[in-house]
Amino acid sequence: MQDVVEVQCPWCFELVELLIDPETEGHYIEDCEVCCRPWQISVVRDMGRTPQVSIERG
Repeated sequence: MQDVVEVQCPWCFELVELLIDPETEGHYIEDCEVCCRPWQISVVRDMGRTPQVSIERG
C-alpha cells in the first residue's frame, strides 16, 4: 500500500496528491501532473515509517 501525501507545487501552486512507495527514502525528480515542471522531492521516514516530504523546484 502506498503512502498518499498532499503537496503544493512550487511552480503553479496547485495542491497535488503524491503517491509514495512505502520503501522510498531519499531524493528523486518528478514532474508536476498539472504544469509538468520538475520537482526535486525529498522523503525522510521516522521510526514509525511515516514519510516527511519536502518539495523544491527541480
